[in-house]
Amino acid sequence: MFNRIHHIAIICSDYEKSKDFYVNKLGFKILSEFFRKERKSYKLDLAVNDLYQIELFSFENPPERPSRPEAQGLRHLAFEVDDIDKEIDKLNGYGIITEPIRIDELTEKRFTFFADPDGLPLELYEK
Repeated sequence: MFNRIHHIAIICSDYEKSKDFYVNKLGFKILSEFFRKERKSYKLDLAVNDLYQIELFSFENPPERPSRPEAQGLRHLAFEVDDIDKEIDKLNGYGIITEPIRIDELTEKRFTFFADPDGLPLELYEK
């Protein structure tokens, strides 16, 4: 039986830029950071509200994502928030563009999308 999601792995093209985005703008806490010399790769473990973990990787010349958001594979990563307006204001203050708020037709909850430095689609979903 599966207990829960253990982690989400993201490969970035510019490690320092992505590290700044996830740590200083989204506010995730650094758990550990390693440089794997044989792979020329960083691995950064981030805590998401002490409930989940994001692993941020750097690799030399990773291939780009083919399209967004309907490419095969992971479509987007969604974060639950208490106050979507407050979080949108915070992101916009960092120069991060958010899409207009939409309403989920099934739950009637508000949500929006934005992107990380590599264009990975991220979603805010209001609790």
